[in-house]
Order: sequence, then C-alpha cells, then structure tokens
Amino acid sequence: MKKIKEYFENLAVLEKELNFHFSKKNIIQEETAKKLVNAHLEKAKHNLRTADLLISNKDYNDWVVISLYYALYHSCLALLAKKGYSSKNHTATLLFIIKNYSDISKEEIEMIDKTQLTKSDAEFYTSLKQDRHDASYSTESIFSEDSIKDLRKRTIAFINKIETILEK
Repeated sequence: MKKIKEYFENLAVLEKELNFHFSKKNIIQEETAKKLVNAHLEKAKHNLRTADLLISNKDYNDWVVISLYYALYHSCLALLAKKGYSSKNHTATLLFIIKNYSDISKEEIEMIDKTQLTKSDAEFYTSLKQDRHDASYSTESIFSEDSIKDLRKRTIAFINKIETILEK
C-alpha cells in the first residue's frame, strides 16, 4: 500500500486508486448497507471484548492483535455503511475513509478536531493491519505486553472517534 501521506497530499492518486476499487467492485453502493452501521459497531465491540479475554493469557498476544485489528476494521465498515457502501477489501475501505471522512466540510467546521479521522488515524489503521498480518502468519511471538496495551488503548480511542462521527 502506498504511504498514507501520499493519499492525503495527492488527491489524484487517492481518486485513481479508489476508482480502481470501485471498478473491481471491492466497494459497492447499496442502500441496504445503511442498515448495517450498528451491526458493524457491535462486531467491532465484540472483537474488542475478544481481545480483552485473550489479553489475560500472554500466550495469545498474536490473536489479541488480530482481534484488535478486526475491531478497528469493523468500525471502519460502519463508516462506509453510514454512507450506503460496503467493502470487500481492506485497502479499499481505508481509501474510502480517507476520501470521505478526512476533510472538514462546512457542517463539520464546528466539530472539535478529535472527531476527525486524521492522517495519524489512517497510519494507525495501516500499522495495525500489518501487525495483524504478522500475527497471522509469523511463527514467532513478536508482540510484547506493553505493545498490546498500547494497541488496545489506541483501538478503543479509534472506535470511540468513529462512534462520535456516526452520531453527528
């Protein structure tokens, strides 16, 4: 995946890649998707609870990372669903979110900065996506207790931010 910074700085690149995903039907517009906003949020919270259960046993930190990633991913799918879209691709999901939830519109000017998805949020999503990949396919245990606590804290903050955006 291209660097997140490039998507924020070069809208033409973002549009080109997003259009590619639309053409491949990785993202599709469907009115019924709007009915899935709460279901995706509930799935995100379910995955977060799964991570919490696994944290107590330090032998499963790889699965904690996977659960945290999917908590984050389902919260992102809730944002797509709110606009009437569904996604079959993780990269396409991130591109859609960067395009549709990064810029502050006239209606959003009054919102505090914490309710905007920022470049930092997108970078966290990408970072956790890579950690999920490493946790899934690596034969080594590579996640410390401290890194797990940090990922959990950041995932909760991300989900809370998305809930705030969805409430407006």
